[in-house]
Amino acid sequence: MTNVSLNTLFPRTAIIGFDRMLDELNGLAKQTNDNYPPHNIVKTGESDYSIELAIAGFSKDDLTLEIKDRVLTVLGEHNLKDREYIHRGISTKKFKKTFRLSEHVHVKNAEISEGILTIELKYTIPEELLSRKIPINYKNN
Repeated sequence: MTNVSLNTLFPRTAIIGFDRMLDELNGLAKQTNDNYPPHNIVKTGESDYSIELAIAGFSKDDLTLEIKDRVLTVLGEHNLKDREYIHRGISTKKFKKTFRLSEHVHVKNAEISEGILTIELKYTIPEELLSRKIPINYKNN
C-alpha cells in the first residue's frame, strides 16, 4: 500500500489560505490508526448524534471530557494504586481520543452505562442562519 500525504496531493505552494484545513486533514489521517478505545458514531435523529466509547473498567472519575476550538477530547487514565494483580486481562492503558466537531454541533450530555460512555451531540443551526421571509411593504407615491 502506498502512503500518500496531503502535501503530495495538495502542495502548499499551490493553495493559499487553506493551511488550517490541511493541518486538520493531516491530523485526521494520523488518527485513523488509533483504534483504542473502540467507538461508534451513531446518527440518532435528523440532527442528533452520539459517540459510544467502550471503556470497560474505567469509572467516571477516570475520565475527562473537554471541548476546545470545536475539538471534543476524551481522556482516560486509571488510578490503579494499591492493587495486586494475579492476572491483568482488562486493558487499563491511558488514552486520548479526539473528535473534530462541525461548527454548529454541541455536546448535550455524557453518561456511562454498562461499560459504554455515550456522548450525545446536537447539530443546531443558529437562528440568524436560517432562511426567513422578508416582508415587502407597499409604498404610496
